[in-house]
Amino acid sequence: MTLQSRTILCFGEIVMRLSVPAGEMPLQSPRFDAWVGGAEANVAVALAALGHRSRMVSAVPSGTIGDAPIAELRRHGVDIGAILRRGGRMGLYYHIAGGPMRAAEVVYDRADSAFARAAPTEWDWDALLGGADWLHLSGVTPALGAAAAESAFAAARAARARGIGVSFDGNWRGRLWERWHDDPAAILRPIVEQATLLFGNHRDASLLLGQEFSGDGEDRRRAAALALLDRFPALTHVASTARHVVGADEHCIVARIDTREAWAATADAVIAPIVDRVGTGDAFAAGILDGLWQGLALVDVAAHGLSLSALKHGLRGDLAPFSRGALERASLKAADVVR
Repeated sequence: MTLQSRTILCFGEIVMRLSVPAGEMPLQSPRFDAWVGGAEANVAVALAALGHRSRMVSAVPSGTIGDAPIAELRRHGVDIGAILRRGGRMGLYYHIAGGPMRAAEVVYDRADSAFARAAPTEWDWDALLGGADWLHLSGVTPALGAAAAESAFAAARAARARGIGVSFDGNWRGRLWERWHDDPAAILRPIVEQATLLFGNHRDASLLLGQEFSGDGEDRRRAAALALLDRFPALTHVASTARHVVGADEHCIVARIDTREAWAATADAVIAPIVDRVGTGDAFAAGILDGLWQGLALVDVAAHGLSLSALKHGLRGDLAPFSRGALERASLKAADVVR
């Protein structure tokens, strides 16, 4: 298949992840492992590795600390020309791995970061969107505060006005939202109204639409997707996964994609052993985008996204820099098609 390369703009905060070594509690030994990440940056890296032209729009602090994430994204082929250097600090989060009888935990330290402090007027969307085919955003950005939320909406609105596709990943972050807003749906709905592709499950639908979805399994997922497609007319696709945790290092995942006319899902995929779950949803998003751009059948698009996500489960860090050859060798077979 000939690669139909796209130019995608990813807008969001690049963060540093400080991970407690596996099997330890914080500072049980005097070390953290540092990784570059961030929901949108993860997508940018994954798509660059697959041969697409990825541009990252973000802001990092001036100086040595800000140099590191820029160098990491550049190393993976991401265009870093639109990353601002400004005052503020690097956004951080601490990842504490789970264990028997203990869930994994994320602790954010992102207040007053260089990105969160950037004013909406600092982003020239006429210039930034020039030559772009697609814009990718996530719910993490508006969760950071009023300025970031306004910037995300401005980006989505500008892209929509230019006929550029917009994907939005719900990426619910309750601990960030509780710092500044008690009605996230009011902020998120205007952004989702600009999107053509939504990554979200029935929980995201409940948040955005203010309604619960009864039943279980496929029926509930289909009802939620149809409700989203009805409420947001610009949407053409809703993609999601459902995860069953068998154990700390073994999960069972099914992926699906919905349109107004049809839907398709993969068979359950057992992912084991799990090395690192962080960033697996972003890998799924990149795989779905790549599959859609290649014109694959719906069920193959879902399998494509799940394959890239499965690969990421076995790689430490936030990024999924897998080549197209690696993805094709790992592709899950399209089984149990339901339409």
